Amino acid sequence: MTKLGTVYLLGAGPGDPELVTVRAVRRLSTADVVLFDALVHPEVLHHCPGAEKVFVGKRAGRVSERQDEINRRMAIEARRGRQVVRLKGGDPYLFGRGSEEAEFLAQEGIPFEVVPGIPSPLAAAAYGGFSLTHRDKGSSVVYLTATESPAKDRTSHDWSKLATCSDALVIFMGMRKLGSLMELLTEHGRSPDTPAAVIQDASLPTQRVLVATVGTIAQRAREAKMGTPALTVVGSILELRPHLRWFDTLPLFGRRILVTRPAQQASELSQMLRDRGAHAVELPLIRIAPPADPAPLHKALRALDKYTWVVFTSPNAVSAVLSELHAVGEDARAFAKAKVCAVGPRTRLSLEAHGLRADLVPREYHAEALADALIQELPADASDARVLFPRAEAGRNEIPERLEGHGIPVDVVPAYRTERRTDVADQLHELLDHGEIDSVTLTSASAANALADALGTDGVAKLEGLTVASIGPMTTRGAESRGIAVSVQAASSTMDHLVNALIDLADRTHD
Repeated sequence: MTKLGTVYLLGAGPGDPELVTVRAVRRLSTADVVLFDALVHPEVLHHCPGAEKVFVGKRAGRVSERQDEINRRMAIEARRGRQVVRLKGGDPYLFGRGSEEAEFLAQEGIPFEVVPGIPSPLAAAAYGGFSLTHRDKGSSVVYLTATESPAKDRTSHDWSKLATCSDALVIFMGMRKLGSLMELLTEHGRSPDTPAAVIQDASLPTQRVLVATVGTIAQRAREAKMGTPALTVVGSILELRPHLRWFDTLPLFGRRILVTRPAQQASELSQMLRDRGAHAVELPLIRIAPPADPAPLHKALRALDKYTWVVFTSPNAVSAVLSELHAVGEDARAFAKAKVCAVGPRTRLSLEAHGLRADLVPREYHAEALADALIQELPADASDARVLFPRAEAGRNEIPERLEGHGIPVDVVPAYRTERRTDVADQLHELLDHGEIDSVTLTSASAANALADALGTDGVAKLEGLTVASIGPMTTRGAESRGIAVSVQAASSTMDHLVNALIDLADRTHD
């Protein structure tokens, strides 16, 4: 007999994919099947790469799976012995149907576990710039839903008590009834001058906060075209917002920035952008692949003791070389006689992750500076020196040309190649056509070329009016040679400086 699997009723939090608990991540990582709702951020699903993912809707006003069908699917999968995650936005029990699903599982004799999630009111308050409780402003909070079970004959809300029983009132799913809800509050004693707010998309870069009063919030929300998901908050605690705001004052808040780096490298830049309030849209335009012929690299790696210096100009080169080093039966000890040069801090850190320390990092992080720094490290007569330069197949020649111009022999070997993705053009055009991005980041000339190829000659014009940010002069030249106008360039070729360049431009534009 097949052993029953367990169903995990799991809260995904209020929106921001980082507001998911450690326990939730662990349960997702071992799931066989995940049944997820509409309000679950897509990035939360990155924690369950091997699971079958099934969208089951559950969003007010939209087509969704019937609850009976969701229950049936949970039971079927658990009886197959699979580990099932029922993934719900916010907390599974707070005005969701998690408790009903738990009742069903208990009746069916199926083991289950509840993993709480951060409830949306807590996120709406923290990210919206106020506190639900405060020593001077309020010591009581009431949560209520404006959408009750259709099986009820009448509402269970006693507005004569609810209107004034607490300092703060949080209303779920009330946007379609906002006007009548505010009227009920005033009819039952709440002053129309009481502060009221609608918080849409709490904790996301698309968050909107509208503050008015009980008497004016409905009209103001209509005029502002406030959408869902949204919470309505009533109470004097909203007066704290001018002092407690932090999220929507971040320097890149609300910016929709395209990250074009390869998939395995996109997360670093995306996280830096998110930490500054931006919405990072990842669309890798290139991929990193092994060289067409690895033999030259293998030959060089077997003879590392013959080289004076090994030059690395990217983390991609570091990863490729160390991977192939293991393939030929060697490890980091093969670098015992050779010194190592890194073009910048990211490449240096990549080396350190593999147990290698860079002997030289130039003051400026670009190829010409690296070549000049290396020339200064070598003796005037460097004919006995030999430099290994593992790089991309179609890499630039500035470094070998400068070194060889000073009589320094250089062996250039392909360590990897960049391939332009041909499957992203439609998605790129759709993002631009629908106005879903306002900035583009380019971190290499390869990415600039891939962007131009994906857009086509006529499509490059779609970038007009957008901010195009380049990581350095070579990337800028590569972009401009393809007709892409660069709006801002990083002061130094690092991710930090690229993000800072975007912030500086935003500050100047705002001023």
